[in-house]
This record gives sequence, C-alpha cells and structure tokens, in this order.
Amino acid sequence: MLLPVLKTIPTSQLRLGMFLHQLSGSWMSHPFWRSRFLLRDARDIHKLIEAGIAEVVIDTDQGLDVAPELPPPIEAPSAAPPAPPEPELIPLPPAHPAVADAGPSYTEALDLSRKSLGAVVELFAQARMGQALDAQTCLPVVEDVMSSVSDSPSALISISRLKTVDDYTYMHAVAVCALMVGLARQMGLSDHLVREAGLAGLLLDTGKAAMPPELLSKPGRLSDEELALLKTHTRRGHEMLGKEGGFSAAVMDAVLHHHERIDGSGYPDALAGDKIAPLARMAAICDVYDAVTSRRPYRAPWDPGEAMRHMAQAKGQFDAQIFQHFVKAVGIYPVGSLVRLQSDRLAVIVAQGKDSLLKPRVKVFYTAQEQHRLSPAFELDLADPGAADKIVGVEPPASWRFQDLEQLWLDQ
Repeated sequence: MLLPVLKTIPTSQLRLGMFLHQLSGSWMSHPFWRSRFLLRDARDIHKLIEAGIAEVVIDTDQGLDVAPELPPPIEAPSAAPPAPPEPELIPLPPAHPAVADAGPSYTEALDLSRKSLGAVVELFAQARMGQALDAQTCLPVVEDVMSSVSDSPSALISISRLKTVDDYTYMHAVAVCALMVGLARQMGLSDHLVREAGLAGLLLDTGKAAMPPELLSKPGRLSDEELALLKTHTRRGHEMLGKEGGFSAAVMDAVLHHHERIDGSGYPDALAGDKIAPLARMAAICDVYDAVTSRRPYRAPWDPGEAMRHMAQAKGQFDAQIFQHFVKAVGIYPVGSLVRLQSDRLAVIVAQGKDSLLKPRVKVFYTAQEQHRLSPAFELDLADPGAADKIVGVEPPASWRFQDLEQLWLDQ
C-alpha cells in the first residue's frame, strides 16, 4: 500500500483542487468540522485565511500540488491589479437572543454550540446535495461534545435547548448528541459506546435534508399526506448513511428506528419491546425530550420540568429503565425549570444538586402570594441544611408569562 504524498505549505499557497490532509490546531480552532477534504470552493480558502491558520498539510496524491513558480515578467505592471472581491460567507441561522446574555459558566458551551451548529449546517448541505457521508467526518463534533458534557454536564444541553424556529433542525442534532452522550455516561457505557450514542444523536434527523424546507417549517398542522412524507425521513437518513459506509449497524439502526415506541405504536416498522435495539430506545427518549422543550413553528416550548413529568406519565412509549437513567442524567428538575417552593416563592433551576436530584440549586425571583418580583433575585442551594425550603411542584411558564426565564438561569 502506497503512503500518501504529504506536503506542508503556507496557507497563502492554497488553490482550488488541493486536498487538505491536516489543519493545524484543534478542531475548535479552525473553521471546519472536518480536517480532510478537497478544496472545491474559494470561500473555504477565505475561511482558513480569516482564521489565522498559517500552514496546512496537503495530499498531492488526492489533489493538486503547489502551483509552479512563473518566471518574473519582463516589465513590471504600471499599477497593481485590483484585489479580487472577498467571497461571501454563508451565514448561519440566527442564534436564540437569550444566548447573548449567557454568563461565564456557559461561555465554553456557547462557543461549542455555535461551532457545532456550523458543522451540522454543512453536514445537512452535503446530504441535501446527495454527497456521501462518513463517520470519520462526523466524529470531531462528537468528541468535543463528549469533552464538554464531561466537564460541565448540563451546560451544553441547556444552551442547545435555546433554539430559534429557523435553526431548530440543526441545533436539535447538537442537543440530541449531547443528551445521548450524557445518558450513555449515566448508564455506565464504555467510551466506545458513548461515542456511538453521540454519533447516533447527531445523525438522527439526517433524512430531513431530503424533505421540502416548507414542510419542516410549516406553522400549522400537517396534512395526512405531509405527515406520511415527513415520516420517511428515518428511511432516507438510513439510506444516506449507507452510501459511504463506516457507520456501525447500531448507529444506522438508531437513525432508522428512533421513532419506534415500546408499545408498538411508532414507525417506520411498528417494532415493540425488545425488538427495538437499546441505542434506538435511548434515541427515542432524547429526541422527544429535546423536541418538546424547543420552540416549534406550531407551538411554544414545554418547560423542562413539564416535559420530564409528561414523559414519565407516557406509559408504553419509552423504555422504563433507560428513562430512569435519563432522569438521573438530566435531573428531575432540569436546568431552566420553573418551580414553586414551599415558601410560595417561584424559582428557576440553575444547577443540579450534587447529592440529591430533589435538592438542586435555584434562583428565587418571585413571590407568588404577593405577586411581585424580588429585587435582586438570589440563589438558594436547597441541599444546604439552612435553606429551610423545598420544591413542591413544577409551574407552567405559560401561566405566568415571564419574559426573562432564560436570562435567569443563563446568568451564571
């Protein structure tokens, strides 16, 4: 087997048709979610230069070599030619306005969510154009999500819940990836299986790249024909992953069967019970949780605490044992939940308790009985023996119409 012919060159010598073999720095430091690809677009060269990357490694077996030096002109031109216009960069979908006010505890998670959003936008663009996808190009996203979830279990999951209607499909992939990683870790799975879970979460809805955009953004109820078309995204995604190879059977099965339900009421194959593979059962829980806690064209998001309660009551939908692990991973009262305390004050969850799921850290900001805001709001660790308060229930935010719940828990 012949080794590739690799050459390190300055970024200024890049030209279309070269095959990038390696970019300097970590995945987070450069503007691409993959490090090996053929340069087909001048915008990619522009991105590398803008990122301040000085050198890259090219593979001359798979692409062009450095252009040969030309002899100097006989006469210098009287005036320098005009600089070519900079290529226009493709904008990302707008971020949720609340993330602009994220506190220092969420800074790294915010940076990663933006980076991952760009990766998923590119991934869906490739799928939409019929290009083959492979596992190796997706793994950098999963690896960084694994690192983020390990360092700060709830930060990325919470940040990625703040989606606009426009970026839902892309950020949903990031959120489900993070949820799957957290769930797999809670279940005590090996790093290899945690990686598989994250990869499955990232790719669950790849098949939606083949759906008409107006179908995904329709504000009203889907017709029977539209719903039938949308349900084909599981098979389309499975077909897309099968084009290139490199994806495990478990990941591909999760993409195909993440809408199956334990009682057999799901799709596309109406599988039930143990006929649904473990990774697909995990994906079903993570997919639904993120979907119902996100703003959609046709409804407002559920409060995280409400979502957890409704899912717990959905008998026959989810694997009971895996759901218990999910509750431990995300919390009985996930970050951002609006709760009522025994003191009749309202608070939002800002962090999980270290020793008890029932005693998280909260930010108290409103007295329900007197109906007025507390100024300033204050944090209370319900695990502290001196707290003298506890959660007595979850409150539906729609009943209170607070406009700044996200800012309350993001300002950490």
